[in-house]
Amino acid sequence: MRKLPTSLHRAAAARLSATLCLALLAGCGGHGDYTKQHIDDSQERLAQLKSGTEWQMAQQQFLAGDLDKAAKTIDKSLALNPKVPKSHVLKGRILMEKGQLEQARMCFLEAEKLEPTTVDAQYYLGIVHERFSEPQLAFDRYSKAIELDSTNPQYVVAASDMLVQLDQLDDAEKFLHSKRSNFEYNSALRQSLGNISMLRGDFVKATGYYDEARLLAPDDMQVLEDLVRAQIASINYADAESNIRKLLASERYASRRDLRHQQAKCLIALNRPVEARQLLIELTSDTEGGNDIEAWVDLGNAAYVLKDKVRLRNVALRLTAMSPDRHEGYMFRGVIQTIDGNPTAAITSFDQAILRTTTDATPLILKGLALQDLGKLDEARDTYVAAIKIDPTGPGQQALQALGGATGFATHPNE
Repeated sequence: MRKLPTSLHRAAAARLSATLCLALLAGCGGHGDYTKQHIDDSQERLAQLKSGTEWQMAQQQFLAGDLDKAAKTIDKSLALNPKVPKSHVLKGRILMEKGQLEQARMCFLEAEKLEPTTVDAQYYLGIVHERFSEPQLAFDRYSKAIELDSTNPQYVVAASDMLVQLDQLDDAEKFLHSKRSNFEYNSALRQSLGNISMLRGDFVKATGYYDEARLLAPDDMQVLEDLVRAQIASINYADAESNIRKLLASERYASRRDLRHQQAKCLIALNRPVEARQLLIELTSDTEGGNDIEAWVDLGNAAYVLKDKVRLRNVALRLTAMSPDRHEGYMFRGVIQTIDGNPTAAITSFDQAILRTTTDATPLILKGLALQDLGKLDEARDTYVAAIKIDPTGPGQQALQALGGATGFATHPNE
C-alpha cells in the first residue's frame, strides 16, 4: 500500500481528533443534562418524603390536641410540597379548631381546587357553612360529599340535619329513608329519624326509632339519653327511670344533676315518693343544691304527696327567700296553712302564687279547694274555670265536675 504524504497524514489526524473532541463534548453535554434532571427528580422525591413525614407528625399533633405545634408542622409540610390536597385539608381542620373559620374555608377551597374529588374538603366546607349558620350551603356541600362517597353515613346525617335546620322536616325524613337501605345496621340514621319525630311531637314513634338505634349501638350513651327523653315525653316513666339508672351508673354521666332531677320526677309519677324524696334531699344538700331551685320545687312536690309538713315548711321558706318572684314557695306555704286548718290564710298565699304564674294551674286548683272548705262555692267554681283555661286537660275539669255534682252548677267551663 502506498503511503500518504506526511502533510496529508497530519491533516487527516487533525480532522479525526477534532471529530472525536466534538463527539466527546456532545456526549459530555448529554450526560450533564441527564445528571441535572436526575438530581432534580431526586430532590423532588426527597421533598415529597419530607412533606409526608411532616404531614404525619402534624396529624398526630392535631389528634393530640396540640394545635399550635400542628399548625407549624403542617406549614412545613406545605412549604415542601404545596400541591397535596390532604395537607390543605389538615391545615383547614387545625384552623377550624382554633376558631379561624374563614382561613379554614380558604384551605378547603384550595384542596378542592387541587383535586375536586377530595371528599374531606366538601365535608369540612359543609361544617364551616354550618358554623356560619348557612344551612343551605352546608347541605349542598354535604350532598357533594355523599356523591363522592356514598358509603359514609356521617355525611347523610349531616345533610339531614341541615334540612331540619331549614325546617324541612318532611324532606329530611324522606332523605333519610332514601338512604336507609344503604345503612341497614347504622344507628345514627335511626337516631336522626327519632330526632325528627321528637320535633313533630310524635314521642311514641321517636321512642321506636331510638329503641332501634339502641339495639344497633348498645354502648352509645347519647342514644340512651335520647331514648330516656322520648320515654318521659311519651309518659313511659317506668322504662325511663330504669334507663336513667343505667346512665347514672356510667362514669361519664354519674355527676349529671339533670338526670337525677328526671329520675326524681319519674319516681313521683310512678308513685314512689319516698325514693324521690330521698334523692331530692341528696340533691338539695350538696354545694350546688343550695341554689338548685328546680330540685327544691321537686322536693316540695314529693313532700306534698307524702304530707311531710316539716319538709314542706322548709321548702316553702327556702323558695320564697331564694326566688320571691316564683310562685312555688307561696303555693307550698298555702298547702301548709291548709293542712294546719287555716283556709283563709291559705287563700292569701295561693293568691300570691297565682299572681306569679300564668302557666301553672295548680295554685288555682288549691285555692278552689280552700274556697270549698269555706263554703264559697261560687268563687270555687270560678277558680276552677280559670284553671281549666290554663290547663284544659288537667285536674281543674274534674274539680269543677265534682263541684257541679255537689251544687247543681253546670260544669261546662264556658257557662
